[in-house]
Amino acid sequence: MNLELIATTKAPAAIGPYSQAVKFGNLLFTSGQIPLDASGNLVEGGIKEQSHQVFRNLQAVLEEAGSSLDRVVKATVFLKDMAMFAELNDIYAAYFGSHKPARSTVEVARLPRDVLVEIELIATV
Repeated sequence: MNLELIATTKAPAAIGPYSQAVKFGNLLFTSGQIPLDASGNLVEGGIKEQSHQVFRNLQAVLEEAGSSLDRVVKATVFLKDMAMFAELNDIYAAYFGSHKPARSTVEVARLPRDVLVEIELIATV
C-alpha cells in the first residue's frame, strides 16, 4: 500500500517536517491541529475559541482526504490544563454529536505556540 500525503489550504500549513495528514489504505492519520487559522495566525481567546478553530482545521483536513468527523475512530486531545476539560468536552460533544469515537485526553506541560489545546484524529476514508 502507498502512503498519500494530505494537504489543504483551508487549514494551517504544516510548520515543520510533517504532513497535515497521511492516508494509508482506508485509514487517515491527522497531525495534531492547534488553533491557527488557515493563514497561520493564532486564534485569540480561551479554550472555547481555540477548540472551535482546532475543529475547523480538523474538518478541513478530513474533507480534503474524503473523510469527516463521523468517520473518526480515535481522537487524542492534549490540554494545557485539565481544569478546561468540561468546557472542551462540551465543544467536542457538539462536533461529534451521537458519534462517540475512542478518545484519550491528557494534560501536557506545554503545547506549540503556548496554545491551550491540540487534537489529532484517526479516521476511515
